[in-house]
Amino acid sequence: MRQQVLVLYLASSALDADVVGWSRYDGTARTRPTTGDSDEPPYRTGLAALQDGWRLFQASQLLPPQSGHEYDVSFPKHEFFFEKLEESSRP
Repeated sequence: MRQQVLVLYLASSALDADVVGWSRYDGTARTRPTTGDSDEPPYRTGLAALQDGWRLFQASQLLPPQSGHEYDVSFPKHEFFFEKLEESSRP
């Protein structure tokens, strides 16, 4: 068994929010996804990924901004990690 990992950045903390950024990693080596290889996200929402069999294993903490930093721009806050376990012919 090999792990595939899908990282989705959502517009909000809700799993049914739109995907605004993503990354994929394939431990089976069947595909070689790379950053910027698609203009369309693999799923419209995090919920759609769950419905396709991806397992959610981590979501970012919901932390309120510090006073005076409410409008700072930084990394996307709503990061969700998903996984699938797939059979692999690799030893």
